[in-house]
Amino acid sequence: MRNAALAVVVLAGLWLVVNVHLPTPRVLQDEIAEAGAWGFAVFVALATVVAATPIPVTIIAVAGGLAFGLPLGTLLTLIGIVLGGYAGYWIARGLGRPTARKMLGSHAEAVETQLHGGGFYAVCTLRLLPGLPYWPVNYGSGAFGIDNRTFLTAATISSLPGLFALVGIGAFIGDPSIPNGIAVGVAWVLVGTLTILAVRRWRATTREPAAQNDIDERDNRENPGPVTEAADG
Repeated sequence: MRNAALAVVVLAGLWLVVNVHLPTPRVLQDEIAEAGAWGFAVFVALATVVAATPIPVTIIAVAGGLAFGLPLGTLLTLIGIVLGGYAGYWIARGLGRPTARKMLGSHAEAVETQLHGGGFYAVCTLRLLPGLPYWPVNYGSGAFGIDNRTFLTAATISSLPGLFALVGIGAFIGDPSIPNGIAVGVAWVLVGTLTILAVRRWRATTREPAAQNDIDERDNRENPGPVTEAADG
């Protein structure tokens, strides 16, 4: 049953990635404006769907800045991204660890290694690592036992710097003012700093098991166990 569910989820994700092509930020801005009062709900719903799939969130975040400006765009994008991540979390939890691990594919080992026995900082570290999308962290958190409140808090906090930077780009494109330019610059400096810290933490946590294995092997060589003597005749 779970294998069938995995097949459905994977096929749905592949279909979305291949067939759903997000319009440019300018086109999204026009479509959201045409929706009038429903534009807020439409944007949040679209961001939620994107965040629950392997589709990159970059375009939707930039469009949020174009359509709503920096403060409101950041808030609406963050709501959608967190809701989509939370949906992915519960999908993986429902599928179970073995099935979700297959779905993660090449990301499975890195995500499981970091999240095993981890919590808030483990989720934040993975979501801040360069080159690792949000969706494997969302699904991995559900599959590998991260508490749902811990995940929700970590996902919200760790998403904010990057989304603020991306939304800031959209806001600056729509209104290239000095305040927007300063906000974008500060945001990217913050993102860079947090990324460096995340990479250092990830390297440290991946070195710890290897170092412990070396210590155990050395102890075994220096203190071998008692040798059982064969009984005479």
